[in-house]
Amino acid sequence: MAQQSLLARALDSDIFYSFKRSPLIIISALVTLICILGAVFAPILAPHNPFDLASLNLLDAFTAPAWADSGKAQYLLGTDDQGRDVLSTIMYGARMSLLVGFLATMLAMILGVSLGLIAGYVGGKVDAFIMRVADIQLSFPAILIALLIDGVARVALPKDQHDTLALYVLVIAIAGSGWVRYARTVRGSTLVERNKEYVQAARVIGRSKIAIMFTHVLPNVLGPVLVLGTLHIGEAIITEATLSFLGVGVPPTQPSLGTLIRIGNDFLFSGEWWITVFPGTALVILVLAINLLGDWLRDALNPRLR
Repeated sequence: MAQQSLLARALDSDIFYSFKRSPLIIISALVTLICILGAVFAPILAPHNPFDLASLNLLDAFTAPAWADSGKAQYLLGTDDQGRDVLSTIMYGARMSLLVGFLATMLAMILGVSLGLIAGYVGGKVDAFIMRVADIQLSFPAILIALLIDGVARVALPKDQHDTLALYVLVIAIAGSGWVRYARTVRGSTLVERNKEYVQAARVIGRSKIAIMFTHVLPNVLGPVLVLGTLHIGEAIITEATLSFLGVGVPPTQPSLGTLIRIGNDFLFSGEWWITVFPGTALVILVLAINLLGDWLRDALNPRLR
């Protein structure tokens, strides 16, 4: 009964009403869902396993898409320079892009929200220090911060561990460049919430500062954070693709969409355009769908626009 009540309340909410009124948002949600399912279940849904060396045939390299004169039916979007099916590599590459985007967003959210709560609730020198660090970081492009963190990590780590730890380094680099927006947003909301009566009541009964911040204040400042998180996933995927395109992302043995675009770029002007165009198109569609959902969620949660 409780689950039915929650479902009924969700279907009767303003957010769901706003969702079903917008065909564009419905299409964006379907596209995002298809991309996520295709990436998660790539080992089952992909026509070929592009990383199974026994199944690769170099004679099939540079095969054009199936509708071209020289195309083959089993390779719908053609093959790359190693004879790997482009459609299958896109599905596997999307897994890595989504994984990096989601993990980097979660890490940036945890770091930014925690620092924002501390800065807004404690105030004083702690607030000034955290915000000055945030201001300094905002003066640099996010991709430059990510490149700096990635470069420092690669110098500090042994060379034989680079490929093994590349995913973790990439996640930390992207998260390290994106925590500021969460911290500034949460700090502003915390400055408002800390003077309200329920916070003062928690102080009177003896609750600790940490308990007040994370039990009482945090639930009331999460609305904007969810919107930022949705939008940040798309930005994190783009940042990862940029780093991989520059050659400092995930290794070729675990390619993302950015890695596939970089590999295909070497053959773009020799006539094998499909090797880079299709992964690039998949990246644009995925990020566009996520950003449209983020924009809609921001408007749906804004009471002034209802």
